[in-house]
Amino acid sequence: MASDLRLDACLDLMRRLPPQGCEKHLSDLVALAPELCDSLLQAVDQPLKVAKDKTTGREYLLCDYNRDSDSYRSPWTNTYDPPLEDGIMPSDKLRKLEIEVNAAFEAYRDMYFEGGVSSVYFWDIDNGFAGVVLLKKETDGAINAKEDVKGCWDSIHVVECNERKSSKHVKYKLTSTVMLWLQTQKCSYYRDYEFGWVFDTSNRTGFSYW
Repeated sequence: MASDLRLDACLDLMRRLPPQGCEKHLSDLVALAPELCDSLLQAVDQPLKVAKDKTTGREYLLCDYNRDSDSYRSPWTNTYDPPLEDGIMPSDKLRKLEIEVNAAFEAYRDMYFEGGVSSVYFWDIDNGFAGVVLLKKETDGAINAKEDVKGCWDSIHVVECNERKSSKHVKYKLTSTVMLWLQTQKCSYYRDYEFGWVFDTSNRTGFSYW
């Protein structure tokens, strides 16, 4: 009971602290309450990190969903870095879909975010498949001559698709997390917007993709 109260207090504190310092805040909390380490790491989403595919030179995003041991799978070449034998891979059918959806979200990212990095990963589950769509956009320069804007958008959208063998319908569950912070400086004053974390989960029923 006491550990649950301490965990709730830590999570409440994380929601109130500046999101751009998430990694340091989390590290400090783990140092203060090491017995809550696993629970905190599982409960707190951290800003997405960027890596570069050594074969294509293209950037991709790192998360728990493309990680196996200490290696991360690239959505562009479907290989792990550092190289990993017998790493978890999507089925051939799902890998084809992964390639198509990565291309679709590249176009979406360029249209709505005007840059940044996006990555999509799929994996097989019982009675269907699951996937994650990652988007990251950072800015640290002048938008125009009158206003400087610094900030970062990180969004994680996890979808789970459970197929019903008795019909062509699929049950979709989508969980979205958005981490956002902004700093603006206009004329003689300074503003700091720290939106932190926003969560949303929705369930839908639709037709099977296959």
